[in-house]
Amino acid sequence: MTKTGSWRGSSAKRVQAALIPALLAPPLEFLYGTCTWRYRGLEHIERLRADKQPHILAFWHGRILTSMMGFRDRGYKPLISENFDGEWIAAVSAHFGWGSVRGSSSRGGARALIQMKRGLAAGELMAFTPDGPRGPARVVQPGVIWLAAAAACPIVALRSEASRGRQLKSWDRHLVPAPGAAVTLDFAPPLVVPREADDGVREMKRVELERLLNAPIRL
Repeated sequence: MTKTGSWRGSSAKRVQAALIPALLAPPLEFLYGTCTWRYRGLEHIERLRADKQPHILAFWHGRILTSMMGFRDRGYKPLISENFDGEWIAAVSAHFGWGSVRGSSSRGGARALIQMKRGLAAGELMAFTPDGPRGPARVVQPGVIWLAAAAACPIVALRSEASRGRQLKSWDRHLVPAPGAAVTLDFAPPLVVPREADDGVREMKRVELERLLNAPIRL
């Protein structure tokens, strides 16, 4: 397949895109339902939401599942690709109360970021994996910094770790907690990128966000 939407011409792919979310959601519900959830720094998010302040929730690609399951049903909209994998991922996200902005940060990235900027201007809440979709892992790419400055909206870094579990052998070393694990979600204070920030200031903010996301969590 050479085009993002070409999979839609395959009836088999369309069936798979419908079946995968239905098959994945129940075991995810079961696994994460056995976990004990701990929240730190939640007051930062609650204050922004009480003030009706649009913001960007940022977490590593390797922490998508723990972030999605631990902070479900809040209406955040992550950027999700328009390809076949993105189709069923968006459906799984919707099942757990997450929205989506369809696009790609690597293909047509500017268009996707502008779409997110418009969503923030309309009062929506966005989510961003700043090292996605291909890495390098745990290195913040500049897109999220541009978005925060352009939309004049703060970034809240979300870290998550599990007391027991395993990291997959994927490029992002995705974390899958063990059944019954204690999972901690840690929200950092909002990071503000001034609208008028020059390249030097934006780089400082990029490094600061990377530091916040890589800081260790006390379990």
